Amino acid sequence: MIRTYQQALDFIYAKLPMFQRQGPVAYKKDLTNTIKLCKLAGNPQKEIKCIHIAGTNGKGTTTHIIAAGLQAQGYKVGVYTSPHYKDFRERIKINGMYIPSKYVTRFIQQYHDEIEEIQPSFFEVTVAMAFSYFRDQKVDYAVIETGLGGRLDSTNIISPMMSVITNISYDHQNLLGDTLVEIAGEKAGIIKSDIPVVIGETQEEIKNVFINKAKQANANITFADQHIKVLEEKSNNGDKYYNMYQDDKLLKSKVKTSLAGPFQIKNIITAIYSLKKLGEHVQLDWDKIWTFLPNMTHQTKYLGRWQILNDEPRIIADSAHNEGGLSIVLHEISNLPYEKIHFVLGFVNDKDLNKILKLFPQKAKYYWAKANIPRGLDANSLCEMGDDQGLKGKSYTSVKKALSAAKMSAKTSDLIYVGGSIFVVAEVI
Repeated sequence: MIRTYQQALDFIYAKLPMFQRQGPVAYKKDLTNTIKLCKLAGNPQKEIKCIHIAGTNGKGTTTHIIAAGLQAQGYKVGVYTSPHYKDFRERIKINGMYIPSKYVTRFIQQYHDEIEEIQPSFFEVTVAMAFSYFRDQKVDYAVIETGLGGRLDSTNIISPMMSVITNISYDHQNLLGDTLVEIAGEKAGIIKSDIPVVIGETQEEIKNVFINKAKQANANITFADQHIKVLEEKSNNGDKYYNMYQDDKLLKSKVKTSLAGPFQIKNIITAIYSLKKLGEHVQLDWDKIWTFLPNMTHQTKYLGRWQILNDEPRIIADSAHNEGGLSIVLHEISNLPYEKIHFVLGFVNDKDLNKILKLFPQKAKYYWAKANIPRGLDANSLCEMGDDQGLKGKSYTSVKKALSAAKMSAKTSDLIYVGGSIFVVAEVI
């Protein structure tokens, strides 16, 4: 019998297969279980106005910027994202406030027997819980991030106001396909009949995948980067400002956001244009949006991207975890001032690490660790793979021990980067 929040958590972690922890065995390749669960809950997804976000990189950031834009208007805005860093409730928020533990407990209590019978995944139950919570709390809008892929993702039972696809890179090839065209085809599965879709980046190799799918669905399609341009401007105190243009006309100058990191311009372009398109149907006061952005990470409880954990030495934790995301991050790192760089890294065991490790510089010191999840790649194996790529370092029995060793070794003028996996970052932030 489920009586407490901890018992509810223990049940969903122990009973339900969780992709983030166990990998492909937890991935359900159809929507049947989600449909069953939502039917039991009264099909809550049919009662909420949604914006649906897919893509390889930038989904979480784009989700939070769009949510911030709506939240700035005074709307009640639900956000569903995954995975979480520290607290299960990070996945389900309204205006930055986590779902109450009492609601989680009550949901599991109410549907415990049906969950036992249906045998859904962790993600399927969490999606049904999120939709139910947003319905019960009567949110004005909900911004829903896909978990993995799009076409067969558990969130893909909604009929959104708008679909957004950020970009396509190599990730989860064992589930989504070996080519960018195949991966794009899976992500394009969120495109619905007569529902507008915004594509964040125009990628020549795959743009026709989206164009053809939109044509079949009679869905209006636009590419954000063909309309929005963002130029970065640094102030004397090191703060970053952005000058934004729409169709070559100045939209807003010196926009400050609380976002950090090298990848944010692409995400800002996608999110701002998505908000512009939403503004055709939703009343938006843009002065409120510009005022809200400097504090958006706090207001929306946005975590895990380019977090500065210490200044001397500077320690940066970032959850980029695939080829596309890491290449951007490493390019930014190469432009930072430091005497020596230390990488504290761990990866999950289903990534193509040959391509990923080739991105990292040989002139650095490496501290290899296993993320504390079943999918975490053994640190000794990782150390051997790194050594094969000329990345010299040692393996450690935990992320925290690896970071402690890096701190002991680093001078105040050095840089320590912690990453490789969301779950590595989760252990240090």
